[in-house]
Amino acid sequence: MTHAELRPEARCLRLTWPDGSQNDFPFLWLRDNCASNRHPFTEERIFDLLSVPEDIAPVSTTVEADALRVDWPDGGPVSRFALDWLHANRPGKRAEDPGAVPREAWRGNLTAEALPRADATALMTDDAALAAWMRATRATGLSIVQGLPDDPQAGQDVARRISFLRETNFGVTFEVISKPDPNNSAYTADALPLHSDLPNQELPPGIQFLHCLANNAEGGDSVFADGLALAEDLAEADPDAFAVLSTVAVPFRFHDRDCDLRHRQKVLTLDSDGRFSEICWSNHLAAPLDMAPDTIRAYYRAWRALAALMRAPRYLLNLRLEAGEMAVFDNRRILHGRSAFDPSTGQRHLIGCYVDRAEFDSRLRVLARAGH
Repeated sequence: MTHAELRPEARCLRLTWPDGSQNDFPFLWLRDNCASNRHPFTEERIFDLLSVPEDIAPVSTTVEADALRVDWPDGGPVSRFALDWLHANRPGKRAEDPGAVPREAWRGNLTAEALPRADATALMTDDAALAAWMRATRATGLSIVQGLPDDPQAGQDVARRISFLRETNFGVTFEVISKPDPNNSAYTADALPLHSDLPNQELPPGIQFLHCLANNAEGGDSVFADGLALAEDLAEADPDAFAVLSTVAVPFRFHDRDCDLRHRQKVLTLDSDGRFSEICWSNHLAAPLDMAPDTIRAYYRAWRALAALMRAPRYLLNLRLEAGEMAVFDNRRILHGRSAFDPSTGQRHLIGCYVDRAEFDSRLRVLARAGH
């Protein structure tokens, strides 16, 4: 049986669970999380924290079957908390999140044949297949969708099964094809070194969907590398370089006749726990460094250390996208590029779009609520 003990000196309630483990719940946390503080329809918080004193304390608490009752002073509400809810949301433990799929760093251990793959028809018709593929994509950062029809909309239809598309200065979609008067290196036949898309944006796009409509020219093979693996190995091999790239923001810029988009990004962004979160890397869009000379020298040394890792074959996954296939990858984790191709020998035509990371993870949570 669960036992409740008021601890006024620590301003908390201590619950002792049937297995003997204990958790402390601050009084103000309990008052803040009373069900009466939520709108009955939207479930949004409507409670004004300043409406109660900071040192508020319960008048009494009672464990009733599977719930905890808390009586508050001065005509306050009677709060009832399901014990299961309190255990799941106990302070010090982060809530379970179906969108937080553990990431699996890969190097030479991942081959094109071993990539997560899914059938487009299944993704369009089966929520369980969609959820399984999305989790695999989030874990590896990269997957292939097969069996897309010869329709420029087909890849977008899969992306829209997840959420709305992210629009950029290139539009809701973009076509990767060699064309005259290009405003981006992707629209040439040149080789593209490993990069992430649009680090010049305040928030670079999240998940990229790159649908191959034709790829029968000589050359034009795709190459990918896992920024998570690169960051982990750089941190171990050269901690000073890792520290510079994860603390110094550098300028990126895209400009053409119609726009001039600039933003400062750290090459390596860490989350609140100090772990790798994302990589922003594009030599094409790097603006002139504008820091103090000593910082520039340190940054160049760090940049070269990471760039050298990117050239190592053990990090590279090479594959050739065929018509009807689509590469789906996390643009803020997976670096991508291509070999040069010869437009005179055939056509290479891809069409791409983006769904932001937050929308992708939201869809995973909704699918999990439905049991998928």
